[in-house]
Amino acid sequence: MKISIGNDHAGVTYKEAIIKHLEEKGYDCINHGTNDESSVDYPDFIHPVAQDVSKAVVPFGIIICGSGNGAAMTANKHQDIRAALCWTEEIVALARQHNNANILSIPARFVSIQNAIAFVDTFLQTDFEGGRHQKRIDKMPCL
Repeated sequence: MKISIGNDHAGVTYKEAIIKHLEEKGYDCINHGTNDESSVDYPDFIHPVAQDVSKAVVPFGIIICGSGNGAAMTANKHQDIRAALCWTEEIVALARQHNNANILSIPARFVSIQNAIAFVDTFLQTDFEGGRHQKRIDKMPCL
């Protein structure tokens, strides 16, 4: 499976650790993030991830910025994207189970790298429950 990943300067070390972890598990990663800790504008690195997911190049994306908010807001501007800002494993699981999140937004300045990797595993291993949750997802398209 391919995963698209993007980050700003706050997420460089997180992205590197996540890519290493995913590649060790057999995933292919498309790296749209910066590889430098010099200040950059996160939308430049988040839009390509959202495009990969919305165009079904990949099933899931991972985005990382300092708070995770700007990255999530940027990704959610794209059709069919449900980017979830997550800071606990329970929130990650619920984002997949109830919201069918297809992009995980990680707040690098508020969680450890070890937690971020655990979030990624939970995100990729948790299925959408469908049922009553699907009708809510159906009400989310951009107008």
